[in-house]
Amino acid sequence: MNYFTEEKHYNTLNNYYRHRFNSKVFKIALNGDFTCPNRDGKISTLGCIFCTDSGSGEFGGLKHETLQEQFNRIKKIMENKWENGKYIVYFQSFSNTYGPITKLRKLYYEALSLDKDVIGLNIGTRPDCFNEEIYDLLSEINEKTYLTVELGLQTMHDKTLKLINRGHDLFAFENAVNNLRKRKINVVVHIINGLPGETQDMMLDTARYLNKLDIQGIKIHMLYIVKNTPIYRIYEKKPFPLLSMKDYVDLVVKQLTLINDQIIVHRLTGDPEANALIEPKWSLKKFIIVNEIDKLMRKNKLYQGSNY
Repeated sequence: MNYFTEEKHYNTLNNYYRHRFNSKVFKIALNGDFTCPNRDGKISTLGCIFCTDSGSGEFGGLKHETLQEQFNRIKKIMENKWENGKYIVYFQSFSNTYGPITKLRKLYYEALSLDKDVIGLNIGTRPDCFNEEIYDLLSEINEKTYLTVELGLQTMHDKTLKLINRGHDLFAFENAVNNLRKRKINVVVHIINGLPGETQDMMLDTARYLNKLDIQGIKIHMLYIVKNTPIYRIYEKKPFPLLSMKDYVDLVVKQLTLINDQIIVHRLTGDPEANALIEPKWSLKKFIIVNEIDKLMRKNKLYQGSNY
């Protein structure tokens, strides 16, 4: 089943949630004070070249607050915009399966008990941050709530993964997806358009590749340059071309037409922190970017999966 509308020719997350839960659903991003094997020295201390010190976008929780304090503060902001809804708790910053099983169990179950209207849990992580104990815990939680694990892939091309210092290869990603789906856990994959050295064909190949896997959702981001990241230091020394808004819109539309029409589109653009963003400045215009994608699809009568 797909969730297309006259305005949106792809499966929006909002429409999917409304259909599944019969309610507006908000994600509340909490900080569980995790780190990452690509930052703590297990793999590297440098991190991915695009990773910020916070490991998340502008709206993540604050690690010095308790989970309850984070939840209450962000919930209040949400309620100022929309009166009623249900909540999915989202562990977003860094790698949220990277830690002792006792910590993971405590945090996940605490998150589910924060409010009577919490109906699910999203966990963002890397594909190399699992073991059998963690898979078993996730399987247990999946039987109790609506669980989604978000995996950063960024690109299918191992050459680029090495260039951006991901610290894992495509095989590790496929292994994680297969292990999660064996346990019937929903998987959402993050990809980034505009990574250094990638052509449009390479980015389209990443979209095509995802059709080979049993995934339930996708998040599409663009590469942007923000302060205090390795890529900022590279860009500062020798600026390199970044995608224009038009190029990005055209590319995302092509990617949407390529991906299976059963996959839910969780995101079409990123959320850079405005005060840290260097380039491209257009990436702050989230509403305009999404609107341009919608307009182009309607104009050309294109739909998600129409070239699948």
